[in-house]
Amino acid sequence: MPKKTLEQLEQEARESVPYLGSDEDASNLKNVNFASKRGATAVAAPSSSEVKPWVHFVAGGLGGMAGAVVTCPFDVVKTRLQSDVFQAAYKSANPGPHKSSNFVMSGARHFRETFGIISNVYKQEGFRSLFKGLGPNLVGVIPARSINFFTYGTTKQIYSRAFNNGEEAPWIHLISAATAGWATSTATNPIWLIKTRLQLDKAGHTKQYKNSWDCLKHILQKEGFFGLYKGLSASYLGSVEGILQWLLYEQMKQMIKMRSIEKFGHISEGEKSTSEQIKEWCQRSGSAGLAKFMASIVTYPHEVVRTRLRQAPLENGKLKYTGLIQSFRVIIKEEGLASMYGGLTPHLLRTVPNSIIMFGTWELVIKLLSDV
Repeated sequence: MPKKTLEQLEQEARESVPYLGSDEDASNLKNVNFASKRGATAVAAPSSSEVKPWVHFVAGGLGGMAGAVVTCPFDVVKTRLQSDVFQAAYKSANPGPHKSSNFVMSGARHFRETFGIISNVYKQEGFRSLFKGLGPNLVGVIPARSINFFTYGTTKQIYSRAFNNGEEAPWIHLISAATAGWATSTATNPIWLIKTRLQLDKAGHTKQYKNSWDCLKHILQKEGFFGLYKGLSASYLGSVEGILQWLLYEQMKQMIKMRSIEKFGHISEGEKSTSEQIKEWCQRSGSAGLAKFMASIVTYPHEVVRTRLRQAPLENGKLKYTGLIQSFRVIIKEEGLASMYGGLTPHLLRTVPNSIIMFGTWELVIKLLSDV
């Protein structure tokens, strides 16, 4: 038997690496290619990007629905606090200093106000008013989250293969999240417009719309088809929030994965104890909430502008807010820079747990459907 050269031994060692672990273990060798001189033989492990697109679609919709139902009352409060009409009403009903140099005291005051408004809505308008706009919200959330998760998962796979040799990278996450955000905003803006109008519609004698269908007919008759796309420019700007959230979430998830590898080595999920699996699932879900919190703080002002554009108030018979930049200027001039963060507390109280529930549900449904 002829002696093998050192180069031949090295080559055989490289080729044998993927087969040293089980098929499950190999799943940790994400996007690692082992190619021999004879050809391009790649050993690629299954990854989250290889989940079937329809699974992302279904899981995203179910996750979004679960989060929306639980956090709807905070959404009602947030929308009202972003509205200039309701802001004026709440300030007149609660005279006194609304500013504080103490960040903790200011946060505590906002926290009390948020639950105070929920209590007032319940007492004055009834329990059902806490879930105003939930119908169109669910009609919007389910397709919006389905489209977002589907588009993100699919484009991440396409962009990785087309531009980065099948490997993921932060810039791949960036353009995938941007594509998903723009697609979602364009497809669902009419639904969010109707939801906003319904939430700002007062109960009682001044009630303008009977239901979602009546609101839709009213908008088409009075404002035309393009009236359904008011606030779209602000929604595109708001996609920056989704981009930041996806970027931060992916980085945090990678950190959790690396810590798991350091602790347990390259073992499959099935080999970990149930408590460890639950712990890591909670960590990933919590990462989604933290990512949402950080992204919201940075990008929140667009939410106020978007609400004002959808609200479409009149001043001297003309629309008060006509565009993105003009709205920013008018709001800051008339109400100050602090007004750009009106409703931030209920927004965070809604979106952070919403993200935790949504991403946690999304991951669970993916696991269940992938095993089918």
